[in-house]
Amino acid sequence: MSKIIKLQATARGGAGKGAARAVRREGRVPGVVYGDKKEPQNISFAYNELQPHVNTGRFMSTLVDLEVDGTVVRAIPRDIQFEPVRDFISHVDFLRLGKGARIHVEIPVHFKNHLDSPGIKKGGVLNIVRHEIDLYCPADFIPDEILIDLTGLEIGQSIHISAVKLPENVTPAIRERDFTIATIAAPAGLKEEEAAAAEAPAAEVPATAQKAPPAAPGAAPAAGKDAKAGAAPAGKAAAAAPAAKAGDKKK
Repeated sequence: MSKIIKLQATARGGAGKGAARAVRREGRVPGVVYGDKKEPQNISFAYNELQPHVNTGRFMSTLVDLEVDGTVVRAIPRDIQFEPVRDFISHVDFLRLGKGARIHVEIPVHFKNHLDSPGIKKGGVLNIVRHEIDLYCPADFIPDEILIDLTGLEIGQSIHISAVKLPENVTPAIRERDFTIATIAAPAGLKEEEAAAAEAPAAEVPATAQKAPPAAPGAAPAAGKDAKAGAAPAGKAAAAAPAAKAGDKKK
């Protein structure tokens, strides 16, 4: 479960850009807290108190107990604005969380047991498609991370959201498709070898191995390769035989 942090805030009466600039000149960060069917409330924070929490990288999925002039409000950050040139925090929005509320958050994905993946052992590469997963969680239970086990995964296999065991009462925000989180991709060298093999032309069949076309019905068989040069075709030998007999009769 995500850690709940505490922030001291001060209510501010003014609204608009002019009032926000006045708050920043005092070294504070203007903000607003809204939701839970209540009126929005303008607040401000000490910059040095807010900045360390923002710099963790997990601020947007962290529960916050806002103490506003003695009253504690459970909330979660919904938007952070930065000054575009100097990159300091210029505004922050919080959503009030009522009892039993469910919220949409982005939870980071981490992986374990890399050495137990046969695909990675063979040189495969873990290709992370989604570093964070959009989830619906109870407001009082936000996972710190989603941990995925790589044991047994081979090259070419993918990890889909349907294969991930989520905490109780936590569901994916995307339900219409079984999206991919990561794959075990083939190493670059293997991909190049497969591509070269696919593009290589088929080996030519030697002329001696080529089969002659089937002969027409009644046709004489073709002379073999080893037939002696100068041998008379069978038809011509048959025609010469009667002529030889006629010569014998004249003698």
